[in-house]
Amino acid sequence: MRKELIVEKNPKSPIAEIFRTLRTNILFMSSQKSLRTILVTSTMPGEGKSWTSSNLAITFAQAGKKVILVDADMRKGKLASLFQVPNKPGLSNFLSGIDEMDLDENVDILKYVKATEIDNLFLIPSGNVPPNPAELLGRDTTRKMIDNLKEMFDIIILDGTPSLLVTDALVLSRIVDTTILVAAYKSTKKEDLEKVKRSIENVGGKIAGVVLNKTPVKSKEYSTAYYYGDKKNKTKSESTDSDSAR
Repeated sequence: MRKELIVEKNPKSPIAEIFRTLRTNILFMSSQKSLRTILVTSTMPGEGKSWTSSNLAITFAQAGKKVILVDADMRKGKLASLFQVPNKPGLSNFLSGIDEMDLDENVDILKYVKATEIDNLFLIPSGNVPPNPAELLGRDTTRKMIDNLKEMFDIIILDGTPSLLVTDALVLSRIVDTTILVAAYKSTKKEDLEKVKRSIENVGGKIAGVVLNKTPVKSKEYSTAYYYGDKKNKTKSESTDSDSAR
């Protein structure tokens, strides 16, 4: 297991607490309706999308939820490496019906589910790189797959592609309950974030909010604000609670 999975490796860290707060906020959002499928995307590569989706999935698993994390970035999937499991076969093989060059249209999605070292957390890796990822995701097979996964798992988190470069994540945003956008501190352009937001809404997707990643956090200030509610640090604490700090 890689050190990037900080919620599991260092559960008492301020960053782990931030992810638990993010999980709580999502649960509050779903108090009036069933919110079980979450897409995580960004504007450009390198903003921390996969890191965010992985650690968020771990917090749900630690809370007793049965979680499936799906690497829906079939172009440059990273989750198999993070969780140190085989990347093939994976999502692309299931959606295409091609597994190691053998055609099998009636295969069970469970064949592609891999257990991780974390209790309650399972992973579907990205699989072989296909020539047509967006087309595969746009098939009715994807919707049926998600419906089948809902019967077996409490929470489904999909790690999508960067939405400014390719349309894969936009296709998925139409069939999930909500989408989380990941932005990088002093890196993501506001106009790019607004463009992705409009694109998701234009195809009928819903956005839960934005996780601001790679923000500098002083652990002493965080600890003071979190445990003692220091008025001087209140604004900073509230801002930090909703942001990812890496």
